[in-house]
Amino acid sequence: MQNSFDMTTLVFLALAVFVAWKLRSVLGQKTGSEQPPADPFARREAPPMRPDQAQQPADAKRDNVIRLPGAANDPVANGAEPAAERWKDIAPPDSPIIAGIEAIARQEPGFDPHDFLNGAKAAYETIVTAFARGDRKTLKGLLAKEVYDGFEQAITDREKRNEKAESSFVSIDKAEIAAVDVKAKTAQVTIAFASQLISVTRDAQGNVVDGSADAVSEVNDVWTFSRQLGSRDPNWLLVATESGA
Repeated sequence: MQNSFDMTTLVFLALAVFVAWKLRSVLGQKTGSEQPPADPFARREAPPMRPDQAQQPADAKRDNVIRLPGAANDPVANGAEPAAERWKDIAPPDSPIIAGIEAIARQEPGFDPHDFLNGAKAAYETIVTAFARGDRKTLKGLLAKEVYDGFEQAITDREKRNEKAESSFVSIDKAEIAAVDVKAKTAQVTIAFASQLISVTRDAQGNVVDGSADAVSEVNDVWTFSRQLGSRDPNWLLVATESGA
């Protein structure tokens, strides 16, 4: 009986030693150099400054604002030129035109005056030729109501006289931004156009009553386009026209 008790005791002692050894191998043991648990709310000292940070001004050290791409005060990223420099072929960097372009770009970062000019030239040619054909549908999508009403009345008067107009572009020699005006969400961009155009109007018998079917005329126009910034409609509408010098 004594031997049985001794064997059982030995078995349990061996198991206890084995379990203790496994716990030690998994959890490790204290060495006396452990760090206390970190307090996530405790104030931490700033890490030592690197040599390349030593000369930064005091304001820069305190600047903890996260700047988002496209912010007005965002530094030039990836070596890109400032907007005024990118658009210096449009107008001088310190001109009201550039200030107006930047005002548009602040509300619509994708705005590019070069793309706008290309679109304005296409619109100019489309509107002039649509007016000659009497294409009211095309004009209605490109003109503000007041301008459309004037164009539509001229087309109606021409039709009453049984006259037909023909216009064909030889070239558009100039399309320059003459002014930019931004008030709240409304932007207006004025373009000065110079073009070479063949334009003729014929009566019901085909006789020329205005213009020439052969001569090329130089035409100067100043057109103003407008748009509500932030609108889902990307189109700019023609809101004013006048003859250039």
